Amino acid sequence: MGSWPYFDPEYETLSIRINPPQVCVDNSSCKDCTLVKVDSMNKPGILLEVVQILTDLDLIITKAYISSDGGWFMDVFHVTDQQGHKITDNKTIEHIEKALGPKGHTSGILKTYPGRRVGVNSTGDCTAVELIGRDRPGLLSEISAVLANLHINVAAAEVWTHNRRIACVLYVNDNTTFRAVDDASRLSIMEEQLNNILRGNDENVAHTSFSVGSTHVDRRLHQLLFADRDYENTCSVAELDSPNSFRPRVEIEQCEEKDYSVVTVKCKDRPKLMFDIVCTLTDMQYVVFHATISSEGPYASQEYFVRHMDGCTLETEGEKEKVIKCIEAAIRRRISEGLSLELCAKDRVGLLSEVTRILRENGLSVTRAGVTTVGEQAMNVFYVSDASGNPVDAKIIEELRKEIGHTMRLNVKRAPINAEELETSGWAKTSFFFGSLLEKFRA
Repeated sequence: MGSWPYFDPEYETLSIRINPPQVCVDNSSCKDCTLVKVDSMNKPGILLEVVQILTDLDLIITKAYISSDGGWFMDVFHVTDQQGHKITDNKTIEHIEKALGPKGHTSGILKTYPGRRVGVNSTGDCTAVELIGRDRPGLLSEISAVLANLHINVAAAEVWTHNRRIACVLYVNDNTTFRAVDDASRLSIMEEQLNNILRGNDENVAHTSFSVGSTHVDRRLHQLLFADRDYENTCSVAELDSPNSFRPRVEIEQCEEKDYSVVTVKCKDRPKLMFDIVCTLTDMQYVVFHATISSEGPYASQEYFVRHMDGCTLETEGEKEKVIKCIEAAIRRRISEGLSLELCAKDRVGLLSEVTRILRENGLSVTRAGVTTVGEQAMNVFYVSDASGNPVDAKIIEELRKEIGHTMRLNVKRAPINAEELETSGWAKTSFFFGSLLEKFRA
């Protein structure tokens, strides 16, 4: 019998306990934004963890300065709320300080999994279901109908489409007990039927799994589409030449003096842009040592000084091309041009199936969706185009308004292409209120 050296399990966190993270939320140094300053011991994935916490609060990062050479991590973020104001709510400030502080910093939210099928897991009263496959008009409606027929309720969901691929993370439960679905035979039937819907005529383009739920849902969607190699499908020439194209400009150069690869991104600004880029770099095993992020008007400029986890920079053209394509894909996955429909209604079994069926029957294709349930209210957001990918005609929205009935509230928002269109558009933002819910939502 050999002997093994003893390692104290507390040793791994010793440096953090000796030098706990310092978090400062500063509302006095800058006139028009709040400064969030983080000083901490450096560790793998720490930048993504910080950015994730800020973006989950729906904060807008207008500027950021990152430095993590050596063993220390120092960040300064300029943030505002969605309306462009400083963060003055005490509960939000306390949450930032707690989440980024000594106890929040070791939460383990960056845990990743190498395989797609990672077992069955119940998150609270829900089971997490992951889907990846070829997108087509009406697919979300078919998925919702399968779940409704199996007496399974969708409590929350996030759906992304990109380059003719679809990725979904759905949180489901039994529609009678409202508890997680954990019966093996029932899960097997669900998986088989969903795979049949996703596959269509191609046996190799679909995958359904029941996932470990501790990975952040947006990060998981990035991982699913990345593993599905959605970045390999390039945009059409017509799309690239369009004056309204959202295609970002990504360039990679070498910083010979400090032995870094410099990744520069310039594109239209939008919420969660920094999260999507940092998430992609992290999942591709690149470490960000320095970064500068800024937003000027509608455009963003971001610069990252990176090395691979093995210490190497991006030397070959093949490596550079892959990183560029992956960052472009990560930015485009969340872009939603055109029309969004926000529906609020009293939650009930089969609601998602009913709504997506109506969208499909009116010739609308869902490009991205978010489904949430708060108490008894279901709040769903659908980004839609017509079945050919073109903007939606206002007449279709009028027909949709008539068909949805008297139990839902529908907000219709059209993202204008430019400022001139915003001023001339008569329905850039339209709200329809139905039935007895009107007074409830006014209250």
